[in-house]
Amino acid sequence: MTWHAQLDINYSVEQNRTVARHSHTGPLRVLQSLYPEGDAICHNVLVHPPGGLVGGDTLDMTINACGSAHGLITTPGATRFYRSAHELALQRTHITLSDQARLEWLPLEALAYNQCRAENRLTLALAPQAEFMGWDVTALGLPSAALPFEQGSFLQHIEVPGVWLERGLVDAADTRLMNGPLGLAGQRCMASLFFVAGSPLARQRREAGLELARNLVAVHPLSRMAGVTCPHPQVMVLRVLSPLVEPAMHLLRQVWVSWRAHVWQLPAVSPRIWST
Repeated sequence: MTWHAQLDINYSVEQNRTVARHSHTGPLRVLQSLYPEGDAICHNVLVHPPGGLVGGDTLDMTINACGSAHGLITTPGATRFYRSAHELALQRTHITLSDQARLEWLPLEALAYNQCRAENRLTLALAPQAEFMGWDVTALGLPSAALPFEQGSFLQHIEVPGVWLERGLVDAADTRLMNGPLGLAGQRCMASLFFVAGSPLARQRREAGLELARNLVAVHPLSRMAGVTCPHPQVMVLRVLSPLVEPAMHLLRQVWVSWRAHVWQLPAVSPRIWST
């Protein structure tokens, strides 16, 4: 049996509070809205009760925010793409931010199990004054459990149409990609943190953000496997390779804290689910 789940979330401001309205079909839900930072920022946790995707499963998420709404979305655990004999397992997320809306997209890692056939797609559309911060973390296999990623494929697609496109196919059989120095160099976790603005960032704001991230990378154990770039005037990106998820996530959270303070003058208030 395969699942096709759909979730729609709409953020707006009502009586000076960011409110999330949502609807769903299939096994994909939103837990209650939380306000650990006050009424301006709404925290939500996405829950997928089956716990993972197999061949033929599709998860579709559509997220919209308008006005001065600010939403933060995370998950309670990894998104698991299990072994598939033939069919594709697909997760698609479409995010549209209008007016001066902000969104933080901070799901925990995607786990690509051996012999999976998976695609994970994220598409963003931003109005000129809207801003977005999010990350993507992908783990290939379960090396700590001696379950390496030896067969299968994983396609990652992140796009801001007309501005930025990150698209890569990881084929477990491609040993040059998996282990070569110009590929993953034997690392099995790929992670990115990205800040996207609807208009070009002011030069001083952009350069200060890059410098903050580079200072954190320079003193981190993954310093030789991480870098920060600005591939477009509207985009800042931190990229990391790591043998395991935990050190990569540690660096992403450090830079997230730094960028949040720099670009939005906000303290870092971690989602409650991260500490449970």
